[in-house]
Amino acid sequence: MNHIYATDQHRSLKRIRLYHQQPVSRVVLVYFGLLLVPVGFNLGSVYMTGTKALLAVLIIPLSLRLFCGHFGRVLLTDIMFFMHFLWVSLALAVNNPVEATQNAGSIGVEFLGGYLIGRAFIRDRHSFAAVVKILTGLIILCFPLALIESQSGTSVLIELWKMTGLTTPVDLAIDRRMGLERVQLSFEHPIHWGLFCTIATSLYFIGLAGRHSLGLRSVVMTVICASCFLSLSSGALLAAIVQIGLIFWSFLCRRIGRRWLILSTCFVIFYVVIDLLSNRTPIQVFMSYATFSAESAYWRSAIFQWGMTNVWSAPVFGLGLNDWLRPVWMHTSSIDNFWLFIAMRFGLPALTFLTVGYGYALWRVGRKDFTMDRTLAALRLGWILCFTGLTLTLSTVHIWGSIYGFVFFIFGAGLWMVDAKPRSPRNETTI
Repeated sequence: MNHIYATDQHRSLKRIRLYHQQPVSRVVLVYFGLLLVPVGFNLGSVYMTGTKALLAVLIIPLSLRLFCGHFGRVLLTDIMFFMHFLWVSLALAVNNPVEATQNAGSIGVEFLGGYLIGRAFIRDRHSFAAVVKILTGLIILCFPLALIESQSGTSVLIELWKMTGLTTPVDLAIDRRMGLERVQLSFEHPIHWGLFCTIATSLYFIGLAGRHSLGLRSVVMTVICASCFLSLSSGALLAAIVQIGLIFWSFLCRRIGRRWLILSTCFVIFYVVIDLLSNRTPIQVFMSYATFSAESAYWRSAIFQWGMTNVWSAPVFGLGLNDWLRPVWMHTSSIDNFWLFIAMRFGLPALTFLTVGYGYALWRVGRKDFTMDRTLAALRLGWILCFTGLTLTLSTVHIWGSIYGFVFFIFGAGLWMVDAKPRSPRNETTI
């Protein structure tokens, strides 16, 4: 009898542990669902989307709880990101006082709101792995819709949600590339669908190593990369290619202890050599090869050149929402460089706060010793490779709207690793 009772008690405890490991908050599930529901509405003079409405409701309570220590220690990244938002608000107040409140609020909701949801609700390996699975599952489910759109040029989801009578993103009519229509699915631009897909590349293939077989991960990553390709965005493809290259490097040099230091040193040497031999900056050389055409390369080079001219003309508070100085033949005000956009619009302090917080988080997570915990090491490597690829990509594209918040949601979702405690191999569990 005692043996039976002990066995039943063990099973009950096991069920309790599994219950507590049910990984994802309903808030996160709702957030993912709203990403693919491209409907919006006007709240007074403010345009709202489903994701923006959710983030607007949560941003203040989550901010208070963050600084009360409910989500672990307050990190330098938390402070820097809030300082970034405050400086953006100040820059808008200086440059565009009439429109400052509305635009600062929109930026704060998308940037800080996405970051805070990730920071608050993804607090361990179970919830993080579950987010990777949900992201990957959504890409697989949407792949047939992406194939249809690549042939027809019509977004099934946007057309479906138009029937509700609510506002939806414009179904863009962009020139075909390689005989295919560019897929935007439910996002504001094809680039954003491509980025949504590319985020999953190393998060899934590396992060879930040991849980899913190599064969399954290879098939799934093929679907992820194919979905990314259908956006026909060089920026999104660049992020995927960089991640795949880093995955191969990690595999080929897996027995070398300082493989990432070696790679970083090679990158610095390569940068210096290009700087010495080329009449263009290494960044301009990089952007010229990160495009589909010579025309796009020239355009991005011109944006960078004239963008820096604007940065140095207003280095403290930037230009705000005002138009930027450029030649008359540059007929569009689009700035295809997220980092440059921040510096131009809101000044170098805003860029500094953002990049310091961003870099500090990657450094703190990267220096943790997870040698004895293969599960944790895989999740950490997948997250860092993901943002290594995105860091380069964001120098060739601009992000806004729902994908802006989502990028920083995934960023915030990895910060639990700063305080993560490694487990011995015998105590690891399969998720």
